[in-house]
Amino acid sequence: MKTVKDIPKLKPRKPNAHKGDFGRVCIIGGCIGMSGAPALAGRAALRAGAGLVRVAVPENVLPIVASIEPSYTTISLAEDSAGKISAKTINTILDAANENDCLAFGPGIGTSSGIQSILEALLQQENLRMVIDADGLNNLSAIKDWPDKLKANLILTPHPGEMKRLWSGLFREQLPPDRSDQAGKFAKSTKTIVVLKGAGTVVTDGQKVYINKTGNPGMATAGSGDCLTGVITALLGQGLSNFDAAVLGVYIHGLAGDIAAEKLGQVSLIATDIIDSLPNAFLQK
Repeated sequence: MKTVKDIPKLKPRKPNAHKGDFGRVCIIGGCIGMSGAPALAGRAALRAGAGLVRVAVPENVLPIVASIEPSYTTISLAEDSAGKISAKTINTILDAANENDCLAFGPGIGTSSGIQSILEALLQQENLRMVIDADGLNNLSAIKDWPDKLKANLILTPHPGEMKRLWSGLFREQLPPDRSDQAGKFAKSTKTIVVLKGAGTVVTDGQKVYINKTGNPGMATAGSGDCLTGVITALLGQGLSNFDAAVLGVYIHGLAGDIAAEKLGQVSLIATDIIDSLPNAFLQK
């Protein structure tokens, strides 16, 4: 694979631009006890420049999510008896897919057969640009032969445990020990962009590979991955290609974490500190 070192850039904003020029993005996630994850992703998407952010969550957690950030709007989704998104809400979610430039699926969403059926329907939407993270990936790994059904354009953002589950769901051969090999072979086989998180996050489409240099151990904290999902989704909405959005998103997310750690230390770093440091990260970029 060809190693990429240059970091993509966003185009300068025109003086007469409006919010619709910078992407309409929708974050789908949340369940009882996991309201913070989609809220973090939504806040990060706003700080990463998305013009309009919608957060679609189960109806019972919507008031919590809405109260966390006034700058995004919310979509109420029907829920099942466990407080997770119900398969009955598929038409609402497909409408959201049509009305927005890109989706993120997974922060705090939990796992269920209903969620898997929703995700399977989204996979079959032509030209849909979607980031799948967290339990979205665990639902994906449970869908048999999902690459054969794939029409959407996906960015997958697994941590090592999620990568292992995705791999074992598709391949009989053992997971290669080298992280670049893991991500590259999976991306090439599934025709997706893979962001394999961890120290030296790997971004690849199976032909090109970027190894991230920003970030620090303080970012190993709950919600950090949700922030990354929001950042990448916002960059997709602003017109970057899937690969470039993933590379810039990983770089900026790590840089924001470095800025936060320099100010607060690694031990005390939490996910909202990463979001609060995104403005300075974009200024430095």
